[in-house]
Amino acid sequence: MSRVARFEQPGEILKRALAYPYAAPERSFLYVDAIVLELSPAELEQVETSEPAREPLLAYGANAAPEALARKLATLPAVPLPAVRAELLDFDVVYSAHISPYGAVPATLHESRGAAVPVHVLYPTAEQRALLAATEPNYELTQLTGIELRFGPEVAPLLGDAAPAAVDAFLSRHGWLSI
Repeated sequence: MSRVARFEQPGEILKRALAYPYAAPERSFLYVDAIVLELSPAELEQVETSEPAREPLLAYGANAAPEALARKLATLPAVPLPAVRAELLDFDVVYSAHISPYGAVPATLHESRGAAVPVHVLYPTAEQRALLAATEPNYELTQLTGIELRFGPEVAPLLGDAAPAAVDAFLSRHGWLSI
């Protein structure tokens, strides 16, 4: 089944570029049908037991923002996407060394000893992951290993020390902007 891209008008493109970076919730959430809901213990349990397994995907920048998720996941509106708030240690979110197709200077991760940056760990279905990947032509899906993630206080009691030591993330093919 092919999907047809919706072409944005010039005014929409400029508005989108100026809005970047988009606001991400400061807590864990469940994204479904362009609505942000509270992530309940029952949804967390479903993530842990779903078949096929939902593989964790690190989200920072646009992929952690419901506004961007609404655009990227528009063809799967009713499929819930759990997003667990976390802190990634020894990394920072910096500008990428490229300009996005819509004119924003997007983000990427950069190792930074002693830093701690807020992120979300998404648990997409295979179809959601494919849609997200299709929107990332300037990024490579890379597995980060040996990392330290700490889940937010609202989910830590439920997940314990279950933060993954390895997680996939989209990293800029162009590296970080260095001036």
